[in-house]
Amino acid sequence: MTGSLAGMERVVDERGQAAVELVALLPVVVLLAALLWQAAIAGQVVWLAGSAARAAARAHAVGTDTERAARGVLPEDLEDGMRVRARSDGAVEVTLPVRSIFGAKRLATVGAKARFEPQGER
Repeated sequence: MTGSLAGMERVVDERGQAAVELVALLPVVVLLAALLWQAAIAGQVVWLAGSAARAAARAHAVGTDTERAARGVLPEDLEDGMRVRARSDGAVEVTLPVRSIFGAKRLATVGAKARFEPQGER
C-alpha cells in the first residue's frame, strides 16, 4: 500500500490564487490606465493649442483681440496659464499648460503657431 502512495503526486490547494494574482497585478493596471489617461489629456491640449493659435491668427489678421479669440475656443480650465504672443509678421503663438491628472501641477507646456496674412486694405 505504501508503494502505491509513493507514486501519487501531492494535491496542492490553489483556492485564492486568482485573488492573489489580481492584488499583485492591480497596481500595474491602475498605473497603466493613469498613464494612458494623462497621454490622452496631453494630446487634447496639443490639439486645442493648435485650434486656439488658428483662431488667434485669424483675429490678428483682421485686427481684433487675439487673446479673446484664443480663449473662445478653449474650455475654461485651460484658459488659466494660457499665453498668446502676436508677432508683426502676422504669426501668433499660443502656449498652454499640460496639467497632471493628480492635481493642478503643471507637467509641461505645449505651444502652437499659426499665421494668416493681414486682411486690411491694400
